[in-house]
Amino acid sequence: MLGRAISKSLQNSNDKHFILKPAHSELDLLDLGSIRLYLAKNEIDSIIHCAALVGGIQANIENPFEYLNTNIRIDSNLMSAARAQKVTNFLYIASSCIYPAGTSQPMKETQLLTGTLEETNEGYALAKIVGAKMVQAVARSQNWRTLVLSNLYGPGDKYNLSESHLVAAIIRKVMEAKGTNAQNIRMWGTGNVRREFTFVNDVAGYVSRIIHNLDQIPHIMNLGSGVDYSVKEYYELVCEAADYSGEIISDPTRPEGMRSKLMDSSIAHKNGWVPTTDIRVGIKLAIEDFSLNHRSV
Repeated sequence: MLGRAISKSLQNSNDKHFILKPAHSELDLLDLGSIRLYLAKNEIDSIIHCAALVGGIQANIENPFEYLNTNIRIDSNLMSAARAQKVTNFLYIASSCIYPAGTSQPMKETQLLTGTLEETNEGYALAKIVGAKMVQAVARSQNWRTLVLSNLYGPGDKYNLSESHLVAAIIRKVMEAKGTNAQNIRMWGTGNVRREFTFVNDVAGYVSRIIHNLDQIPHIMNLGSGVDYSVKEYYELVCEAADYSGEIISDPTRPEGMRSKLMDSSIAHKNGWVPTTDIRVGIKLAIEDFSLNHRSV
């Protein structure tokens, strides 16, 4: 989702660079040799690294080894090849899950590695911490930087319930319930935990503006909307946008993760970050995307 949005934003900004966006069939990031050949052949000077094995809370609980091992291998291979090729600009996309569970809110960059991680996605979080630290090690001499993103939503999201994140999962549940005239939908957990979501196109626009000026931002920087809502509120926002009036039934036996994950993005604001998409507008755009492109998922 983010990679496609960034590519589109770069093209709209009339960036003079030739933009490559290889699919897995063109470039396997688990194959170090193939990455080295690809970077050398195409004379890559800048990389925005969005690729990762990602999934929702249940997928992370069931496959901790895969999320840890696969993501470390992807990051290690790409960074090793990029460093050998002397790639000047490298932007690594990390996640707010790298911060400790139960830490004070909003979370600042200095809180990294100050406590125990959330158990439900520890494998993915550990991999992202390793990736951020590898970038930091190179950043002393090259323009390699890390953006720590909140959860994202918007056009191009994954709506498969086994892989999707919260907002996309809610959109699918609500739209399917509306389509079948179901009188209720089931919500995992109590609905009280809070999450920060940022519209993907806001992030893409910012990334496309800074990619050639990474030396002007800190080595690691939070990037989020600055606002969080409870899970129950997200359900209500989607129901409102979809004009669905069914009952939301909570299932407190299901996992719901950290109680809150709001980030402090004040450093990013000082470096030109201004998210502009209101949550209600963004959800309407995401619902339109689902209706047009993903109903059969």
